[in-house]
Amino acid sequence: MKKLGWVAILSLGVLLSAPVLAQTAGAGTKASQTQQKNVDVAEFDKQAAQIQENFKKMQQQMDQIRATQDPQERQKLMQAHWSTMQGNMNMMQGMWGSGMMGCCGGNGGMMGGHMMGPMMGWNGMGPYYSKLTPEQLKQRQYMMDQYMGMQQNMMNQMMQQNYMWMDRSR
Repeated sequence: MKKLGWVAILSLGVLLSAPVLAQTAGAGTKASQTQQKNVDVAEFDKQAAQIQENFKKMQQQMDQIRATQDPQERQKLMQAHWSTMQGNMNMMQGMWGSGMMGCCGGNGGMMGGHMMGPMMGWNGMGPYYSKLTPEQLKQRQYMMDQYMGMQQNMMNQMMQQNYMWMDRSR
């Protein structure tokens, strides 16, 4: 059971870091070099609010899991929590893949069909960021700050889920 927990944690890490890799890999494409996509901060905030509501729901589910003594009910609640968590991960990935955050939209999804390579680091992102206006830079920084908080919440939920699985196996 310990292996399952570690695999789940590592998988979450890969899923949550993939958008950052997609941003760096997709930055060198001709489309992103020639035109900067305007981001819709209001739409981002709307989706971020939905994700935050889902985090609250996930925490309530965890509280219910801790409170129940019935193994079948506990299993049912664990599955519901897992489903909510997967839905939230998909929403978070969609924020990147759709280009909502100003990057990588329409480039083929995760890493734009590319493997990590020469586009990593500032050399790959320099052309992208150097063409942004100060307002666009502020918008992207705001969204990145919000997104990083969401990633932390997701990791916390994953760790709680893992702890519950581990505790159940004893």
